[in-house]
Amino acid sequence: MSFTLSEIAAALGGDFTGNGKIVLTGAAEPQDAGPNELALAMDPKYADGIAAGQARAALLWEGADWQALGLEGAICMTRGKAAMPLLTRALDPGLGIEPGIHPSAVVDDSAEIGEGAAIGPLVVIGKDVKIGARAQIGAHASVGYGTVIGDDLTLHPGARIAHLCTIGDRFTAQSNSVLGGDGFSFVTLDKESAVESLRGNMAEGERADTVEGSAHWARVHSLGGVVVGDDVELGASSTIDRGTIRATQIGSGTKIDCQVQVGHNAIVGEHVMMCGNVGVSGSAKIGNRVVLGGKVGVSDNIFIGDDVIAGGGTNIYTNVPAGRAVLGSPAVKIETEMAIRRELRRLPRLADTLRELQKTVSKLVDKD
Repeated sequence: MSFTLSEIAAALGGDFTGNGKIVLTGAAEPQDAGPNELALAMDPKYADGIAAGQARAALLWEGADWQALGLEGAICMTRGKAAMPLLTRALDPGLGIEPGIHPSAVVDDSAEIGEGAAIGPLVVIGKDVKIGARAQIGAHASVGYGTVIGDDLTLHPGARIAHLCTIGDRFTAQSNSVLGGDGFSFVTLDKESAVESLRGNMAEGERADTVEGSAHWARVHSLGGVVVGDDVELGASSTIDRGTIRATQIGSGTKIDCQVQVGHNAIVGEHVMMCGNVGVSGSAKIGNRVVLGGKVGVSDNIFIGDDVIAGGGTNIYTNVPAGRAVLGSPAVKIETEMAIRRELRRLPRLADTLRELQKTVSKLVDKD
């Protein structure tokens, strides 16, 4: 796959300067770029790297003197980072799946596959599945019966979509992700479980001196599916559980990183960002444009308002109002958590002072 500099500029909606006929086969950091690679130097601090590499063309900041950098051509943009989605999409070679359905794939006769599909080896597509146009489905991926998916589906090798799910256009699932597995829902049949009892007691302010464990957990089967909007991405080894009765919901534009767990009955809004190792418990409700940093934990049955940002490692146990930035465990306003951390750093010195004070008081008491 190769492009000319002028073709890349057109794909980015910008203009090129210099030789637009330079043929490029990829992109690289400035110091690593070869003669047929576009050097990515969107900030002046990367200019020295261009001299260290062999690039003939580069993506530069607005107003850059590309000729002084020894280049034959360039694309200069006000905000180079904004070009990255378009640039990487243009240069992405894709999954390398041959058009059509591989002979080893198992596609039920009742399944409907749109035009332009590329379905790889050992894929399994179940009964009454409907998939839109231009799907790319990698080796060993599977789609369960009755699931309906829109156009431009991308399933990386080993991705799993369970039965009776509804998914919009341009859905991407990375390898080993699972959408629509059973929720983790169990109850005790003989009496109230220890967890339920403890929760009730703590809510009423009672002490919990002893706890008796529960036995004979009975599965609550997941009858609901998962409903996913458009332009949603699911990272490698991430899981979204199906709902118990109603469907788990993921809003349009939401991006989910690797090794993320979304529990049954959760409702996730639009354009939410969940970074690696986030855990969202069952029946939690997350608003629109929320950002959850790495290792954030969200308790069950709570609400997170629109535009909330939770820093990495935050544990959210109670509702969070819209527009708030939180950090810590338990989650508090970010400025409060930073003040707590400053005070924590002072604790060793405070402890030393307290010990010295204690010695002084002891001496005074002994004299009396």
